[in-house]
Amino acid sequence: MATQEHKSPQRRDDDVADDAPEPVAPSGGAAQVQDADTDDVLDEIDGVLESNAEEFVRGFVQKGGQ
Repeated sequence: MATQEHKSPQRRDDDVADDAPEPVAPSGGAAQVQDADTDDVLDEIDGVLESNAEEFVRGFVQKGGQ
């Protein structure tokens, strides 16, 4: 019985485009503002769920196989 050797292609460093821009991380101040905005939205969602959770969930119920 003959044995077969399977090689998976391997990535080489020179295959990567050198002109691709590096991702830019937001500065400390911008990240804090974004975190505060996200927290505000999550707090608003929590408030809605505390007051009308049943109505909120009813809006997501699938009807007729949709």
